[in-house]
Amino acid sequence: MSGAPRRALLAGWASSFWGMLTLRLLGVVAIVFVLSVLIFGMMHLIPGDLVRNLLGLRPANEETIAAIREQYRLDDPFWVQYATWLGNAVTGDFGTSIRYQLPVADAIAQRIPLTAMLSVLAMLIAAVTAIPLGVVAARFHQKPVDRVATGVSVLGLSAPAFVVALLLLYVFAYYLPIFPVYGGGGGDLLSQLYYLVLPSTALAVGLGPILMRLTRAAMIESLASDYITFAQSRGLGEGRVLLLALRNSAIPIVTAAGLVFTYVIGGTILVEVAFALPGLGLMLQDAVLFKDIALVQALVLLIAAVIALLTVAVDFTYAVLDPRVRSRRSVA
Repeated sequence: MSGAPRRALLAGWASSFWGMLTLRLLGVVAIVFVLSVLIFGMMHLIPGDLVRNLLGLRPANEETIAAIREQYRLDDPFWVQYATWLGNAVTGDFGTSIRYQLPVADAIAQRIPLTAMLSVLAMLIAAVTAIPLGVVAARFHQKPVDRVATGVSVLGLSAPAFVVALLLLYVFAYYLPIFPVYGGGGGDLLSQLYYLVLPSTALAVGLGPILMRLTRAAMIESLASDYITFAQSRGLGEGRVLLLALRNSAIPIVTAAGLVFTYVIGGTILVEVAFALPGLGLMLQDAVLFKDIALVQALVLLIAAVIALLTVAVDFTYAVLDPRVRSRRSVA
């Protein structure tokens, strides 16, 4: 292909790609907007008096109650209250946390790094162990190695995260005191990683089997394809054949990994509670127990936004890995 047609084709791909990404981001904005209405509406669906829920167990007189109603504009219509809350939320002002006596944004910002490290580390452990295991299981399809790998994956899928967390605590923190029992470590990175080994492993035990089975299924399909048969007939080595099949299986594997990663967001709550990690999961539990409505609203909205953005990232990676997607969109 000469230079000019190739540049035109690349320009068409780039245009369709960024157009697709823009549409997906607009879809995320719409989804987050709808969720924000539902999340804000939770405050009005809580049983009992809203002011009493906001006050908790603290004593209050008429002046305090009036101040609470004025602060949250509870005498205004619902849509006026929502518009005020949304306008403040867009600027990063989610109110003040009753539990921590801090601005909600500041309280959340203090917990994000630990939860982010836990999630990424769990995903790395799952990917590093599950993808090679899925490739090996596909290579020895319907043989003892495949059956053992599949059985291990079923066992991992069947074990709840909190049960795995307690088992790891008993074995590697109590019986064999290799790792700490609870806490998030000191301020340095190595200390935090040391404290996150067991929690991230507990999360990875639930993530890995899903990723392993999807990798196995994709690799079995790829290894049965005509282009693999052709590559083998040309004398290509087994290692290169597996790499070729893995490269062509990258799209379903990456898509599955992105969707599986959304599981981490919910799984962190149980794991952080089990290991007493000061992250967003433990904060959400405390916020619900203490009826810290402003903090619950912000955390749920943040989690929803992160999950929506992860789906966009999956689509982004899908389009990068498969030029046919861009070609179809540019033709359309």
